Amino acid sequence: MILEKDYTNTFEGVHTHVKESAEKMGSSGGALYIIQNDKVVTESYFGKQSNDIHARDVKSDTQFHIASVRKAYIGFAAAYAIYNGYFSIDDSIRQFVEDSHLSAYEGVTIRHLLTHTHGLKIENGKLISEYKPGESWAYRGPSIDLLTTIIKKTTGRSVADIVNEQVFEPLAFQSTEWIKMSQPHLKIANTLRDADDIIWTETDVVDGSGMNMYVSAQELALWGYIHLTEGKWGGKQLIPREIIQMATSIQTPNPRLPIHKNGFLWFVKDTNHNFNQIGDTVPKGSYQLLGYTNVALLVIPEENVVAVRMFNRYGSPEGYDYLKDIRSFGDTVYKWSIKSTMQ
Repeated sequence: MILEKDYTNTFEGVHTHVKESAEKMGSSGGALYIIQNDKVVTESYFGKQSNDIHARDVKSDTQFHIASVRKAYIGFAAAYAIYNGYFSIDDSIRQFVEDSHLSAYEGVTIRHLLTHTHGLKIENGKLISEYKPGESWAYRGPSIDLLTTIIKKTTGRSVADIVNEQVFEPLAFQSTEWIKMSQPHLKIANTLRDADDIIWTETDVVDGSGMNMYVSAQELALWGYIHLTEGKWGGKQLIPREIIQMATSIQTPNPRLPIHKNGFLWFVKDTNHNFNQIGDTVPKGSYQLLGYTNVALLVIPEENVVAVRMFNRYGSPEGYDYLKDIRSFGDTVYKWSIKSTMQ
């Protein structure tokens, strides 16, 4: 299925915001892709894929390393496993791990892993409990390793296998790949080392091997779109609605705590607070993921909009307020999506 294009509203303000952010961050290039009311309403590509003198122009088929945005695919696989009865969201993880005797696992459930409320932390090479599960929030790597391991152990398939079968193949995705190291056509600017280096972290685990995820702006937007439609594609229910609803609704064990609210690894908008990554004006129920490469995927159901920005810049310059930047991106998208519906 190819979505119709309608460029009546150019989303000028969002284009300006994205290009200004890219310049401030020192990104060599980027992309913007927005879907609203089941139509592609804007797309743009600018700059180069790296700072290399022979770098390729960023184009519609350019794939970006999406870093932590890949957690949306892990969350989907977890929802798939729960929907199909492989485990339950409030199951203790001790029944799935080999070193279940460790005291750090006490009270930790699948829900805690999915909402970053598990309290697990690696300190001096050992797994410890930083706080009692459910009583606080912290963005830590151990939860992703555990989730991917539990999904593989219970379903017999990796996260990659599940999303390939359930989404990538039915939707005929061509520009979404799991890759262990950057390839010449995937070069991206890197603040720490040359882009030919292996670039993966403990959070980049699919089935025990390090894998980055490279995706084009269009296919990341379509991934967001299948969530916006709650699994519908081309007028058919491709994915059970319950899988998407689980993944994108608040699952935080104690929603009254003044912490980030999460679905299945997605950040879900609840109330405004100064460490939120979703804009203050963006309506409740919207959800988003932001990666270390400054790639962002934002879904605003109230305005029937999906917005993707793609940058190829690892981290941000010293002193740069990335939270202010990403909140401003969301607020700008929301402002222009409202303007579109009023035209």
